[in-house]
Amino acid sequence: MSEASRLKSTVYVGGLDNAVNEKLLADAFLPFGEIIDVTIPKPELLSSQDSHRGFGYVEFEGAGDAKEAIDNMDQSEFYGRVIRVAPAKPQKDSNEGLGSKTAIWETEGWIAQHAVSEEDRLSAQEAQHAPIPSEDPMQSIDSDVAGPRFQESTR
Repeated sequence: MSEASRLKSTVYVGGLDNAVNEKLLADAFLPFGEIIDVTIPKPELLSSQDSHRGFGYVEFEGAGDAKEAIDNMDQSEFYGRVIRVAPAKPQKDSNEGLGSKTAIWETEGWIAQHAVSEEDRLSAQEAQHAPIPSEDPMQSIDSDVAGPRFQESTR
């Protein structure tokens, strides 16, 4: 089974009670079709008292079975809690998006999008090293009158 068809036949189940385990989840979704796999992710912190993170995935044999499960189980009550059932989304790469361990400017896509030409880089360096004029531009004002200076015209 290809990754795309596998994703279409997998549903996300959110809002699970802590008492729910993989067998209970499989039993609840069995009426909608042949189940290939049930996964309920464990907490990332070892010190957590929860048995799981409150969501799981049910993979069906066919995409039609997954759609049937979504249509019938979304917003239903399961172990005293209203669950959310939706199509599963592909897992994000750990190097992109929030929670990434890589700075955004170190990723290939960002570099390609924000790359600066060599010419721009050289002109920026020249501007950085240009001498700063020591003369104060405000010292050249001849009068104490505020506002723009007007040149007198001869008529």
